[in-house]
Order: sequence, then C-alpha cells, then structure tokens
Amino acid sequence: MMKRITLCTALAAALLLTGFPAGAAGYGQGRETDAQNRPTGAVSFQDAYGQYDAYALTPDDSRIILTFDQGYENGYTAGILDTLREKHVSAIFFLTGDYAKREPALVRRMIAEGHMLGNHGMAHAALPSLCDDEIETEIMSMHDYMLSEYGYEMQYFRPPCGEYDERALKKIQALGYKTLFWSAAHVDWHTDAQPEPQTALARLTESAHGGAVYLLHSVSATNAEILGSLIDNLHAAGYTL
Repeated sequence: MMKRITLCTALAAALLLTGFPAGAAGYGQGRETDAQNRPTGAVSFQDAYGQYDAYALTPDDSRIILTFDQGYENGYTAGILDTLREKHVSAIFFLTGDYAKREPALVRRMIAEGHMLGNHGMAHAALPSLCDDEIETEIMSMHDYMLSEYGYEMQYFRPPCGEYDERALKKIQALGYKTLFWSAAHVDWHTDAQPEPQTALARLTESAHGGAVYLLHSVSATNAEILGSLIDNLHAAGYTL
C-alpha cells in the first residue's frame, strides 16, 4: 500500500510542476492526408501504438465507424438514435459514468438497438495525470458498473480529451481493453458556437477514407441535423457503416 501511495504522490507532484508527465500527449489526427485521404497523424499514431491495441484507424478499407462521445445529455441523442435506426446503421457510444447513471433509458435503448457501448471513464479523468492504480479504478469501476446495472461488458476505451501516454496505453491493454481514438472529427462540442450545418456536412463528407473512425459529440445540434445526410453521402461513396 505504501508503495502505491508513494507512486501516486510522486506523479501528483510532477503534474504540479509540469502540467503532465513526460511523454504525455493530446491526440489529434491533423489535416495533412496521404494518398488514401487518411490523416497522416492517425497513420503515424497507428504505426507507433498499434502494439498496445490502440487504434485510430481500422484495417477494413470498405468500412467507416461512427462513434459518439456521451459526456452529458443535451436533448439530441434520441433523435440521433432515430436517424441511426432509420438508416440501419450501428454506432459506438462512449459513455462516462455520469451519463450511464443519469440516462438509463437512453443507454438501454442503445443496447436494445444493437449499438456498441464504449468506456469513456467513470469520471472522465485525464489518464496521464493518474497513477496505474487510479487508471485501473477509472476504467474498471465504469466497466463493473455497466456489467452490474446493464448486463453489458465493455471492450473499447476512449481516453478523455484524447490525452494519453505510452504508460496509460499499456495499462489499458493490460486491463483487457482496446483503445479507440479517431481519424475524422470536427469542432462540434461547443454548444453555444455550433458549426454551420452545410459546411460541417461538406467537411465530414470530404474527410471520408477507408478504415475511418469518426468522432462526433451527441451534444451537437449540427450533428443531429446533418447525420442522416452524412450517412447517405458516405453510403453513396461506397462505404459500409
């Protein structure tokens, strides 16, 4: 116990001095793309950290995965689920502990309609700021809660705010999880400064590439408005969602 406390205390002291431990990073796919329209940042991340079951892309060039981060409810998730059901598309919803506790009806609907639920942390904590024991608690307390309350066993983790380091990725893998980042996204989380719908639709459509993982936020009015058209555009381009 003393060793664990010492490690956590040392890490906390390092954070006070530096903000994050050495090697910590905030993930971003970047805007530069390769010949397949894949962001080079996502490709580089995949090459560097795929050994830890950490992914920004998938190997299936015919498929695009839609993912939604669920930090809190802003009234749009039911409509998003309606659109996904209408279009016969399954998505991954990354839940925080607070969301899972506050929104049982929506969570149960996600499960009933065949969507996958991902772990976004019990407290949405930045993993590089935590010691190994705290990372385990952050992830597995959420895992156990979902198993107990919903009978659902999660298998994918998304680090809050995309913050990670190699130590955290190793720990996530050791807990039996795969880490899923993204390769396409837009600034959709500022609820009082939403992107213009047609501009957002064009940007997300133009971002399409084989093996893409789209990051969307369900608090976004723009996302709720354009989702059906985005799905239609991606299907028209030949992708399976």
